[in-house]
Amino acid sequence: MAEQPGSAADAPLADRPAAAAGPTPAEAAALAPLPSADRYRRLAPHLVVRTRRGIVGTSRYATRLREAVRQASEDGQARPVLISGEPGLEKDNLAALIHFGSPARRQLMVRLDGALLRQDGAELFGSASSDGAGSLLESLGSGALLIDKINQVPSPLQQALLTLASTGQWRAGGPGGSLHPFPGRVFFTSEVAVPEVDRLCLSIRVPPLRVRRQDLGEWVRYSVRMRSRALGWSRPPQVPEAVIQRLQSYDFPGNLQELEELLNRALQQARPAHASDGAKPTAPEVAQLPEEVFWTPARQQRFRFDLWRWKPGLREWLRNPLVWKVLLFGLVSWLFVLVNVWLWLGPQDRAHNGGLTLFWAWWWPLILLSYPLVGRLWCAVCPFMVWGEISQRLARLLGWTPAEWPRGSSDDWAAPLLAAGFAAILLWESVWDLENSAKLSSCLLLLITAGAVIGSLRFEKRFWCRYLCPVGGMNGLFAKLSILELRAQVGTCSGSCSTYGCFKGGPAHGEGLATAGCPLGTHPAHLSTNRNCVLCMSCAQACPHRSVQLSLRPPAADLQRDLEAPAAEAGLFLVLAGDLTLHHWQRLLGALPLAPASLSEGPLLPRLAFAALALALPSLGFLLMRPWFSPQRLRRILYALLPLLWGLLLARHLPLGMAEAGTVLQVTVAPLNGPLAAQLPSWSADGHVIGFCQSVVVVVGLVGALVLLRRLLRVGSSALPAASLLALALAAGGRWLVALA
Repeated sequence: MAEQPGSAADAPLADRPAAAAGPTPAEAAALAPLPSADRYRRLAPHLVVRTRRGIVGTSRYATRLREAVRQASEDGQARPVLISGEPGLEKDNLAALIHFGSPARRQLMVRLDGALLRQDGAELFGSASSDGAGSLLESLGSGALLIDKINQVPSPLQQALLTLASTGQWRAGGPGGSLHPFPGRVFFTSEVAVPEVDRLCLSIRVPPLRVRRQDLGEWVRYSVRMRSRALGWSRPPQVPEAVIQRLQSYDFPGNLQELEELLNRALQQARPAHASDGAKPTAPEVAQLPEEVFWTPARQQRFRFDLWRWKPGLREWLRNPLVWKVLLFGLVSWLFVLVNVWLWLGPQDRAHNGGLTLFWAWWWPLILLSYPLVGRLWCAVCPFMVWGEISQRLARLLGWTPAEWPRGSSDDWAAPLLAAGFAAILLWESVWDLENSAKLSSCLLLLITAGAVIGSLRFEKRFWCRYLCPVGGMNGLFAKLSILELRAQVGTCSGSCSTYGCFKGGPAHGEGLATAGCPLGTHPAHLSTNRNCVLCMSCAQACPHRSVQLSLRPPAADLQRDLEAPAAEAGLFLVLAGDLTLHHWQRLLGALPLAPASLSEGPLLPRLAFAALALALPSLGFLLMRPWFSPQRLRRILYALLPLLWGLLLARHLPLGMAEAGTVLQVTVAPLNGPLAAQLPSWSADGHVIGFCQSVVVVVGLVGALVLLRRLLRVGSSALPAASLLALALAAGGRWLVALA
């Protein structure tokens, strides 16, 4: 916001030597000849030849600033100007706007960094012996002088500059030198208040970017247009409104300079991965810039323990592509085939088919147990996506190229589909008794694999895994509870990296390896939660600067008050909660009229209707809570209850796991050799032990929920007591629901 000139600024200028009733200084400057070739060479290192941009924005701050610049440009007395504001606000560009918009626009303008000037000002005033000949001011003549960062100029020189501004005269070589007139105009910029300078000048104060959030969208789109044109793109890419809204929530302590660096990184990441450093693509890589390329410094991460600094050998082992290729394509892919053959050709009930025992008694409890420890690691070795990648590679060999990753608001339409898909799986599991049907269980596995294959053939990388896979959605939700995280150091990425191979892939660079980039299409510096990190180590393989770190952290560190998460994740949360009510539907709905004796036997429609009703009970409870809490607060309550949901789901699967997981050898061998099976070791937990373990995990989940409620709702919030009572009631009701009969 600019200050209008007043008498305090005008008074010192009254002592300035008049031009003998001739033209004003601005008019004289406009008529003065250009410097000679020798003088031009002296000025060349300091010349300001053009403005970088105008004043972008329509907010009241931008309007006032634009008017202040206009008035300073039209000032007939060519009074000195002080432009003050925080670092990074391009104050020198505003000075250039004033100069090149004034009648003296044909005159040269030079800029000097006040922090680099010597105490005697020899660069400006020359020496007394030469009477100022060859000095910068003598060469400049009637041009404009811009002293950047006047607040950092040494005190003696600052006084000489103030004399120059107030009287229009300067002394060659210091105090004892001869006086020389300066018919040009003086500009100062400052990052802090300098009262003695402010009193002499027209004062323009530039507001920081954080108070001009309304202008941020116009700044971003304007800069993207200019920079994409310089990169050779025929059409500038669009910037999603969601990106603008997210950037508006960031304070930008570096102001416009930080914003420009952010946009430059974004466009460099969006360039084609195959383009060399000097090459310019003829068309944009994407019609719309993805949100993942706009990453800002994350909040300070406390209580982190870098595992790779502790054990450097672990980093090299996890970065080894051969380890992952053998694991994924040599083991997991064929083990998945073996399990499905086993389910199709073996006995069809769980009491005689070890494949069913592995799936229902081993996989489900173990994957739930893994979430607080390793987050979404299962997705890194997921057999569904392994066969998706195999099909994608085979298709490329045959000449088929999957489409580019569709950018934009994919979560808006994909998240409801994901939640609906998971709900359909739960209904299918209950109504058709998948736990005791080997072929139908195999069909479920193959159906998810088919989705991964189709998604891999349709789009590049792992679009299915990120947006549409039901298991992946559940993994991403619970991964927020993990004590393990993979992140990049934003300072290293922004200051050292120019390839962004971790995001878009590319050839080997330095110690970085050739990769196809992040399979989920994100940048490790952009991650604020574990939702879109599968710990596949692709970013660690590609990074040439050792920016990526694998760290231990406090549990549920992702769940903070400033968490930005898709609103549609609430739907998946409620579907997962519905798994509890669906599995124990008889305790909740068994006494109702027309209730079937079993969901797996009898007429289909009544069974399906009661299964759908049981699955929808948490959603109905959520709707009843909406009048009492705002949407944002209700979403925070759901996230705070995530540990409790995890504990209840684990308690729901523990009876099957603890009772039958230890019998897998006997169940597997029994159809082939009954006497031998009886001699094999087996283990099955007592019901009291199972009940105790269920109580423990529910209490752990409840404690985590109460801690998160205090964190997300803030102590003293009116909703905190009610939400805490709700958590206690849900824990008690859930423990009763999953109790052994």
